[in-house]
Amino acid sequence: MDPVQAFLQANSLTPPAFPSTSRYYGIPTSQLVQGDGRTVVYVQRRFLPPMENFAPLQVVTVVAGDRLDNLAARWLGDPLQSWRLCDANGAMQPEALVANVGATLTITLPEGVPAPVTGDQ
Repeated sequence: MDPVQAFLQANSLTPPAFPSTSRYYGIPTSQLVQGDGRTVVYVQRRFLPPMENFAPLQVVTVVAGDRLDNLAARWLGDPLQSWRLCDANGAMQPEALVANVGATLTITLPEGVPAPVTGDQ
């Protein structure tokens, strides 16, 4: 058995359902028992965090052909982090962020990470 799993089981701790890099990390799961006895596990509702929880770093302009995964790779270093761009820009529909050439997109630090303090303040 994996030593981490053994520790978690021995201490009655449940490992998170999603990795720390997932937008669903920390969101609890629930179960629904259907009429035929099957159990369906689902992720509870996740709400977009308030935009003021994000420290802006840069504003970029959408150009023709931009895709959210490519922008996340370029600005965040990982295409799978495109959800962070959605959260930071209050996007309920991710494709809307890149639908219009000339639209702006704010690149931010992860939620809750404060902006660095500079000597100018």
